[in-house]
Amino acid sequence: MPLTRRVIDAAAARFGWRRTYGDTTEIDALLTEQTETAYTEAATHAALATAKNHNALAVQPGVLDARGRILADVLYLEGVLTGARNRGLPPELIERLEDAVDHGHEMAALLADTVRTTAAVHTVGH
Repeated sequence: MPLTRRVIDAAAARFGWRRTYGDTTEIDALLTEQTETAYTEAATHAALATAKNHNALAVQPGVLDARGRILADVLYLEGVLTGARNRGLPPELIERLEDAVDHGHEMAALLADTVRTTAAVHTVGH
């Protein structure tokens, strides 16, 4: 991404502005950049998680944190979905948003079960 675009995007993020992309090539480049960044950071996350997640209870805070962020994002996406429906946006967009919201709720439920399991296996182990 060119420096000028990064500066504009950084300024937009600072002030809460969101940039839109009307070109799928730009979207694909952004998605690729997001993916590369996430995978670059993944190695650090894995090393930290391996070092500190030495028992079931140690796993709990990270899972709770992830669940909270996912749930907040899903609820935000529900608002986006409601807006898309109310504005009569294309059905294929609404379907994709519905899928994302459903998947997000499923992830939040799975993570809640994981947190419960951390406590359950800790109790059994003691």
